Amino acid sequence: MELNLKPSSAKVRDYYNALNQYGQLNISHETAVREAFGSLLDTCAKQFKWKLVHEFPISLPKSKRIIVDGALLDAFTIKHGYWEAKDLKDKLENEIKKKLELGYPRDNIIFQSPERAILYQNGVRQGLNEDITSGENLVELLKRFFSYRKPEHEEWERAVEEFTPRIPDIAAGVKEILDKERKKNRDFVAAFTSFVELCRQAINPNLSEEAVETMLIQHLLTERIFRNVFKNPEFTQRNIIAVEIEKVIKTITDKRFSRDEFLKDLDYFYRAIEDNARNATDFSEKQSFLNTVYERFFQGFSPKQADTHGIVYTPQPIVNFMVRSVEEILKKEFGKSLSDKEVHILDPFVGTGNFIVRVMQEIRKTALLTSTPTSCIAMKSCCCPITSPA
Repeated sequence: MELNLKPSSAKVRDYYNALNQYGQLNISHETAVREAFGSLLDTCAKQFKWKLVHEFPISLPKSKRIIVDGALLDAFTIKHGYWEAKDLKDKLENEIKKKLELGYPRDNIIFQSPERAILYQNGVRQGLNEDITSGENLVELLKRFFSYRKPEHEEWERAVEEFTPRIPDIAAGVKEILDKERKKNRDFVAAFTSFVELCRQAINPNLSEEAVETMLIQHLLTERIFRNVFKNPEFTQRNIIAVEIEKVIKTITDKRFSRDEFLKDLDYFYRAIEDNARNATDFSEKQSFLNTVYERFFQGFSPKQADTHGIVYTPQPIVNFMVRSVEEILKKEFGKSLSDKEVHILDPFVGTGNFIVRVMQEIRKTALLTSTPTSCIAMKSCCCPITSPA
């Protein structure tokens, strides 16, 4: 898909008009003039259903962190490009050198001032005309910027398009195998019955066998994603529900069912998820990416179950509001903080882990245990179908 933009378009005219107005008011500092270009980028991004996120943080090795003026994110929080603005007083070449030495990305980034812009893609400076006072040059720059795709991004887009419609059929194939096992595999029946009773005791005494079966199918389809993305191969041995699910699956695997062979057709889809998750610069980005993948993935598997059981994670802004509200109430009504030892936080149905991870971010680092906690999201597949995740 190519950016639909012409030098004569209203969006381009608005950009130059904004700069002219700043000039007439004798305003030239970066914070003001960058708004015009940022507005143009955001407008263009909507054609691709992307969002320009301002002041975007990027984590670097050795706990270093930088903040770019803008990043283009899609619905899965995959980053498609970056933007760094400067004003007329800055020497753009010198500023670029400084930023690149600090570790700024080079795969698709525009370094821009009101009169000039330089584009880096795949680590290489592009040979575009740097004078963007010309509408033709500006449009050429933006088209090149928005057309750039990393190989893993292209694979991801193809994978989503190809496999999303197939997920319900693949899930139905798992259900068909389970139905056959019930009729002739005593070990499976015993393991499944035991698992249902465990779930009823631990979660809900009125839990139906259908809901437990859905949980088992979902775990089977998503376990690899969370194990590989968070590099936590032991989570199925460390979570009691996951352990019991694996016992049920093992009764199938031992006799008639090869998990790897059955899911072989989804290998491309899994690899596309894993490759894009590796580009996340910190845990929070991975979590946000997988939250969206999980929502879309499960919705495609069983929209009805998603609606009736609340399998849509609470949006991060709402979680942020909830956590900050609790912190405010603790201070106002009890003179306490989330960081105080006397305050206990319970999240019995952790879901995708949004709430508990956000709470941990709010707590002072000195108040947290020094050991690394097990990833909540890596444990999520065992209970999400029948709980409302935070």
